[in-house]
Amino acid sequence: MTQPLISRRALVATAAAMSALTLAGPAIAQANYPNKPIRLIVPFAPGGSVDMVGRIIAEMLTTHLNATVVVENIPGAAGVVGAQRVVSSKPDGYTLMAGSSNEMAGTKFVNAAQKYDPSVDLTPIGLAAIAPNIWVAGSSMKVKTAEEFVALAKANPGKYSYGSPGVGSTPHFSGELIKKIAGVDLAHIPYKGSAAMVSDLAGGTLDFGVISQSLAAPFIKEGRMTALGVTTATRVASMKDIPALSESPSLKGYALNGWFAFAGPKGLPPEVVSKLKAALKAGLADPAIRARLDAAGAPAAKGDEDLAQIIRSDMGKYAELVKFAKITAE
Repeated sequence: MTQPLISRRALVATAAAMSALTLAGPAIAQANYPNKPIRLIVPFAPGGSVDMVGRIIAEMLTTHLNATVVVENIPGAAGVVGAQRVVSSKPDGYTLMAGSSNEMAGTKFVNAAQKYDPSVDLTPIGLAAIAPNIWVAGSSMKVKTAEEFVALAKANPGKYSYGSPGVGSTPHFSGELIKKIAGVDLAHIPYKGSAAMVSDLAGGTLDFGVISQSLAAPFIKEGRMTALGVTTATRVASMKDIPALSESPSLKGYALNGWFAFAGPKGLPPEVVSKLKAALKAGLADPAIRARLDAAGAPAAKGDEDLAQIIRSDMGKYAELVKFAKITAE
C-alpha cells in the first residue's frame, strides 16, 4: 500500500525539480550571455555616419563581450524600418540597434507610419557619440556671425531660406529652434539627403543650412560656406574655433544636436543590459576609439549618460517644435 504514495512523492519531487530547472533556464542563459552571435541592426544604409558609429559599437561589443557581432543594415523611412525590426524582436539581447536621434526621438512626430514610441518600446543601453551640426551660410551670403544672420533675417522676414536633409530630421528641428529662439522668419527647404543641399549651399543657391561637421569642413576651409555656430550647448573640441550658437545673445540657451546611441527592444533582462552597458563604457574609455569618433566629427560620449532621459527630453523639444512649425505627419 505504500508504493503508490512513494510514487506520488517521487512524481511531485520530479515535477518540482523540472519546474525549478524551467524557471532557472532564463537566469542561466542571462548569466552565460552572450553564447551565440549578436545581431546589431543599423537602420541606415552602409557608409553613412550612423553606420560608421554602429560598426565601432560592434567592435566594442566584440572586444569586451568576447562575442560575435553581425552588423545588418536595414535602411528605410529615416531609420524607422530598422528600428521597428528591433522593437518587434525577442528581448533576449541577441537583436540590438545602433541608431540615432532621428528614429529614437524625432521621427515619431512626423512619420504617420511609425507605430512604436521610442520612450516606451526600446530599452535604452547607452549614448555612444554626439552628432554636432553646424549652422552655415551659403556662398552667396555675406554674414560672418550668428548675430549678423539674425539681424539680416529680422530685417527681411520671409526672404531667406534654410535647408535640411528632410522633414523631421534633427537638422530640420535644429533650424526650427533657431527660428523660435531668435524670432526670425525663414522658409524651410527639405532635401532628400544632404548631398544636394551641400551643393546648393556651396553654389550659392541656398541661403543657410544645418549640416554635419564632416560635410561642412572642406567647404568652410575653401570659403564656400561660413560657419555661424555649432548646435551643441558648448563648443566642440574638434572645431573649437567655431562658436556655439548659444554664445550669440539672440540665441541664448540654444542647444539641439543629434546623437548616436545603442538600444534594444523593450523588456531586455537587467543582467543583459548591465553587461551591454559595461561593454559600451569600456569601449568608449579606449583612447583609440575616442580618437576615431572625434576624427569622424562624432565626439565620443562617456557611456554612462542617462539615455532614457535624453530620449524623453529630446522628444519633448521635438513635440514643441512640431507645434511651433506646424509640421504635419506624413
